[in-house]
Amino acid sequence: MRFRSDPRAIRGSIAPLMTPFTAEGAVDHDGLKNLVRWQLASGTHGISIGGSTGEPGSQTVAERAEAIRTVAAEVGDRVPFVPGTGSAKLDETLELTAAARAAGIDAALVITPYYARPTQDALFVWYRTVCREFPDLPIIAYNVPSRTAVDLAPETVARLYRSCDNFAGIKETTKDFEHFSRVLHLCGRDLVVWSGIELLCLPLLALGGAGFVSATANIAPAACAEMYTAWQAGDHERARELHYGLHPLVDLLFVETNPAPGKWVLEQRGLIASGHVRPPLIPPTESGLARIKDLMAEGAQYLTPADGYTVEGKP
Repeated sequence: MRFRSDPRAIRGSIAPLMTPFTAEGAVDHDGLKNLVRWQLASGTHGISIGGSTGEPGSQTVAERAEAIRTVAAEVGDRVPFVPGTGSAKLDETLELTAAARAAGIDAALVITPYYARPTQDALFVWYRTVCREFPDLPIIAYNVPSRTAVDLAPETVARLYRSCDNFAGIKETTKDFEHFSRVLHLCGRDLVVWSGIELLCLPLLALGGAGFVSATANIAPAACAEMYTAWQAGDHERARELHYGLHPLVDLLFVETNPAPGKWVLEQRGLIASGHVRPPLIPPTESGLARIKDLMAEGAQYLTPADGYTVEGKP
């Protein structure tokens, strides 16, 4: 948790891990460790788990807490670890955030409460409550209106930033690029702002964003990390080359509901033992697989090699 004291240092490509399950549907902790090791070897700048890509809604609080402990132990202090600890219920959010803090995380990524569609005042109270409960832990909001049916307004982000010393940033998963700009304009660039929209990862860096939490890093961690480092080094042409080169893999991940297509790729490449997804998701359909295979071939040069990290019984 060496990054906890300075969340502004949590920058770059933060990989939001998929949660591997066994073929029978249990959380595969060995598979999870393998993914962490592969990510770190591939140059990923930080690790997350428990976001939308990790299927948190299909897991119990106890399962999520145990997965966080597994990842925290595997990551150590090598890179920042910022797990998702939010839920639609406040008591579950506080319980999981407490467990994550005890595990040694660097910051907590807290999704807006979904389904209830709270007002902006209600969202302010929600995040202020979490911040006050954990004053020694950086809290980062996770704004993903396509899944939650509520949008955390830039003005509310600024209100939280002014009111709570440990409100450290926001992961913006919205295609409204003006939203990114307004958040940074109102808060200043000391606020940690990450993109959760794959094709806005590079553009956000031009506005002063701190990095991105891209599902694409599950299958192309090296290319995602290099896109950030190339931009920071001033090699904007290389960063753009990677941005456009990753397009087919971005499309692959969303042929059907994420993370089913990506899990199929990880299984095929031997990085996890099973591509199982929990209900209500299903594995890719026959027509979906045909499209996934085409896009995988198109983006093959940007897939990070799995050499040395294949699981037993996989090629």
